[in-house]
Amino acid sequence: MLRTIRLFALFLVLLLGGFWAFAWAIRAPGQSMTEALPAAFATLFGNQTSLPSAGGVQLAQGLSLGGSFRLTDQSGREVTERDYANGWMLVYFGYTYCPDVCPTELGTMASIMDALGPAGAKVTPVFISVDPQRDTPEVLKDYVARFHPRLQGLTGTPEQVAEVARRFRVYYAKVQRPDMTDYLMDHSSFLYLVGPDAKVRALYRPETRPEDIAAGIAAQIGAGRAAQG
Repeated sequence: MLRTIRLFALFLVLLLGGFWAFAWAIRAPGQSMTEALPAAFATLFGNQTSLPSAGGVQLAQGLSLGGSFRLTDQSGREVTERDYANGWMLVYFGYTYCPDVCPTELGTMASIMDALGPAGAKVTPVFISVDPQRDTPEVLKDYVARFHPRLQGLTGTPEQVAEVARRFRVYYAKVQRPDMTDYLMDHSSFLYLVGPDAKVRALYRPETRPEDIAAGIAAQIGAGRAAQG
């Protein structure tokens, strides 16, 4: 009996230690562990929700993502969350030098916009760079035009990018490998559906089918319209 208790205690310690390590790994720059732990819980244990869509991660109760920001778009114009208050945003964090994941997810965003049909007019696809050192407005302008005519690219100072990443609980870090002359950016990869109030309404995992996400977005827009009367 005593041996069983000890084994269970060891298992619990290892489980908690692994969860703590995971939260530490995905936390955004400057984010405390108090803030990172709920985000890690939502990422690991979020259930599928019927309203957001198949593939949508249900946010942990009390966890709020998104909020105010101040960035620069691909035309060099300063924008804030208030510029998008009349509609919805579909947001992805990445960088233009990304070799694989970012182009794939931006292609998914384009497919989602096409699948939305007329409802897509209420949604602005947004690509926020986590590599402001290289992703100038000029670089972003050329890059986002390759994926969708309505896709907007946002960048800013390192401090502005760190702040918006913190609000969305986005992890990113520069990776410099010995065999490379340039660096890569390691970053989390989720799609965020943001409501007119600048708060995240749904979170979608990579490789979720575009048509499932589109259906979830349409449901959210319909629910928001019904709530307004």
